[in-house]
Amino acid sequence: MMGSVADRAEELAAEKVFFLKSENDIQRGRLRLRHQVNLLRELQADGHDTSQAERLVEIMKATLVEWERHHVMIAERIAYLETAPPPDW
Repeated sequence: MMGSVADRAEELAAEKVFFLKSENDIQRGRLRLRHQVNLLRELQADGHDTSQAERLVEIMKATLVEWERHHVMIAERIAYLETAPPPDW
């Protein structure tokens, strides 16, 4: 019984660490994406072929969407761990 409560507390603490890391990753990902978009615009303005740079921007956007989805999942897991009754063992 004590183990299950302790396990849940440990899992909750770990999920909170993951949550903070995901926030940081998302923030840094947004900055990298903005930087890449600016580079893309510079290339376009100079008349360069930007097909590869455009593809990279699209991949970065899709990755950021997945990171944000994962962030929500972590938040949902935290909410569950904070509110679910302990298991009856």
